[in-house]
Amino acid sequence: MAEALAEVGSVEADTTATPRNAHQLPDPKGYKILIAMPEPDKKTEGGIIKSAKTLHIEEVGSVVGMVMALGPDSYQDKKRFPHGPYCKKGDFIVMRAYSGTRFLVHGNEFRLINDDSVEAVVEDPRGIVTI
Repeated sequence: MAEALAEVGSVEADTTATPRNAHQLPDPKGYKILIAMPEPDKKTEGGIIKSAKTLHIEEVGSVVGMVMALGPDSYQDKKRFPHGPYCKKGDFIVMRAYSGTRFLVHGNEFRLINDDSVEAVVEDPRGIVTI
């Protein structure tokens, strides 16, 4: 997963989309947040190739992603978010496992999650995995 996060946007988040697929990324509405998901590492640290089932479980249960866009109503409820937004475009976040609507754009996984699904912002997401 560490290598995949580097591909998603390295530690210095690159939130630009390629001209080919930029127009295909959805524009989040309401309180939704668009998250780019990393691809899981295909091998363990010891070099063992992971099965397709294991890779699928890691993809679905991933808790780390990069914020691509926020809907116009994200974090606008002052009662629920008295200290303001939890995250901004380009942040790496930890979110609730199995949250959001999953979809692919040109083979890359994205999710639309609720603004209150963000649990934390992390500087360096490499090495963060679900247990």
